[in-house]
Amino acid sequence: MPSRRHWREGFRRRSSPAHSALIQRVLAIPSKRHDKPQVHFLTRPEIEAILAAPDQTTWLGRRDYTLLLLAAQTGLRLSELIGLDREAIHLGAGAYVRCVGKGRKERCTPLTTHVRIALQAWVKEPTRPGASVLFPNVHGGQLSADSVQSLLAKHVRDASKRCTSLTSKRVSPHVLRHSAAMELLQAGVDCSVIALWLGHESIETTQTYLHAHIALKEAALAKLEPYKLRKPFRFRPNDQLLAFLEAL
Repeated sequence: MPSRRHWREGFRRRSSPAHSALIQRVLAIPSKRHDKPQVHFLTRPEIEAILAAPDQTTWLGRRDYTLLLLAAQTGLRLSELIGLDREAIHLGAGAYVRCVGKGRKERCTPLTTHVRIALQAWVKEPTRPGASVLFPNVHGGQLSADSVQSLLAKHVRDASKRCTSLTSKRVSPHVLRHSAAMELLQAGVDCSVIALWLGHESIETTQTYLHAHIALKEAALAKLEPYKLRKPFRFRPNDQLLAFLEAL
């Protein structure tokens, strides 16, 4: 059965006003409800353990470290990350990275001083022949999504030897994106700003991070006034009742 998206794409190809009523009726059908899994993210010690895993005495290790550091701080999507070229980063005052996200929408994400310094060191590395992307493979071409998944899995395995909590987590580039959002949320950044930061079309998508962050819920709980309840009452029988019971 054709999906709602299939119908929408088909309607876009039709410009005849005769179909407008049918188009409106179909687009008004609400989306099917489905279970939403909880967002998975990493803690600060887990992120730091992963960033410490690449061997920075090698070119590959320095590439992986800078790539993962940028991913963890900016929350870029995997497709956005591997598509960056050297012109996408501005490392002067007010450093930022510019990317093109979903819907061909361009956005700029500011960089911390630590990430800016790491990128400044990275762009001074000898470039691979014909390389134009910011993080090329050994042949100078663009990294594939599978390659990034593979290198991340390798460094997570190494990091789990020092940070055992990683052994029970499935870490993907998208988990790094979630982790960046949770870092912002924990720092007190408003959800509307996080939505702009991540390139979400709707703030409703960003609201899922509120549900996942148990520490924020615990902090909210701590601000509540406790209920004024009576102390638990313990029944104590008098002598007359005890005498009656003993006579039974």
